[in-house]
Amino acid sequence: MGAPAWRWALRAARLPGGGGRAPTAPRRGPGCGAAACAAPFADSASSSSRDEALMDKRARILSRGLPKQKPIEGVKQVVVLASGKGGVGKSTTAVNIALALAANDSTKEVGLLDADIYGPSIPKMMNLKGNPELTPKNLMRPLKNYGIACMSMGFLVEETAPVVWRGLMVMSAVEKLLRQVDWGQLDYLVIDMPPGTGDVQLSVSQNIPIAGAVIISTPQDVALLDARKGAEMFRKVHVPVLGLVQNMSVFQCPKCKHETHIFGADGVRDLAKTLGLDILGDIPLHVNIRETCDSGQPVVISQPQSDAAKAYLKIAMEIVRRLPVPPA
Repeated sequence: MGAPAWRWALRAARLPGGGGRAPTAPRRGPGCGAAACAAPFADSASSSSRDEALMDKRARILSRGLPKQKPIEGVKQVVVLASGKGGVGKSTTAVNIALALAANDSTKEVGLLDADIYGPSIPKMMNLKGNPELTPKNLMRPLKNYGIACMSMGFLVEETAPVVWRGLMVMSAVEKLLRQVDWGQLDYLVIDMPPGTGDVQLSVSQNIPIAGAVIISTPQDVALLDARKGAEMFRKVHVPVLGLVQNMSVFQCPKCKHETHIFGADGVRDLAKTLGLDILGDIPLHVNIRETCDSGQPVVISQPQSDAAKAYLKIAMEIVRRLPVPPA
């Protein structure tokens, strides 16, 4: 993706409406108080019609600034995995959930989109390298491993190269990853969202229909504060929240089997009750989960009979149960 391509993307990403100025409030005359000015118009039919016209005009102006949701071609349902806080194991969970969706039903085609532009993790966790090929229609072909079609910014830049971009370029990159990829026919597209509630989250939520969001958090108070913000953000943009996943819920000593709640106990469950949401499952803090993802062999694939893999498989089933009926 050379500089000319990104310059073109920036031009294409400019908001419609150009440099038009927002309407300004009418000026009051000298000595005209609020009550005195409002009184003559209180019962006026013409004033009412002017108010309606003004509201209609404002609605048209606002609608021009909001992108129209358009489904991704070939994708039946989109599931986003998000967290307000970084470092809670969201990408590890996203990778294993995508693999679990495919493992639970071999008839389903699953894709995985890494929407973390600044810190893409999917290439390493899925053991994928290289640049995507282009189709005759100039669309990028996802790289594939373990039966999962994957796309990430990590395929488009050098592994050690930082992405130092402002918000507009990030949103343009997300748009390309969504629209300029030949996903083929997918039953589920799992999107690994970056931490926070910023440009990428809004861009994805407003541009494509999302079947449901899953919030990942550890039980510690600091993570729960941001997890709540993430859930509330999706509610504000009318994305259904399917439930919460409590990650790193408990550590079991491999020698004596004693269990320790390193990050606290049941914090995510308490948050779910507060928000009126479901708990989709608990994932233990286990060294195998970290080691398998670091080696590019996620635990659902490399150790399918382990307790950790079974936890992901159960969560994937709970997600599917809560999804709406996909379009025909």
